[in-house]
Amino acid sequence: MKKSIATQEAPAAIGPYSQAVETNDLVFVSGQLPIDPSTGSMVPGEIKEQTEQVFKNIKAILAEAGLTMDHIVKTTVFLADMSLFNEMNAVYATQFTGTFPARSAVAVKAIPKQALVEIEVIAAKHL
Repeated sequence: MKKSIATQEAPAAIGPYSQAVETNDLVFVSGQLPIDPSTGSMVPGEIKEQTEQVFKNIKAILAEAGLTMDHIVKTTVFLADMSLFNEMNAVYATQFTGTFPARSAVAVKAIPKQALVEIEVIAAKHL
């Protein structure tokens, strides 16, 4: 059985998908863009500001599911260009305490809305 997770504290889905889906012990958070949910627009700035907003959105969705960043076990980071990796990674490193989740980071040809970064996560409810 699966349950859709949604909050107005994160951007609404821009297609036929859920912000997150809970099944058994896992919560799968869809890729989050650097969109400010209060305006529906991309945040101004470069990779640092965009990465910070992506994590704000992830935190809001996790909170709706009753979880925190400490529940994340896997992340996937999509970058518009690998030259952005170090700056993204500097922000990323500040988002976690204790054991970092497993991670993949890849450059892709394009990210929706011309974003520089998109991040999806998998969280486990019972750690």
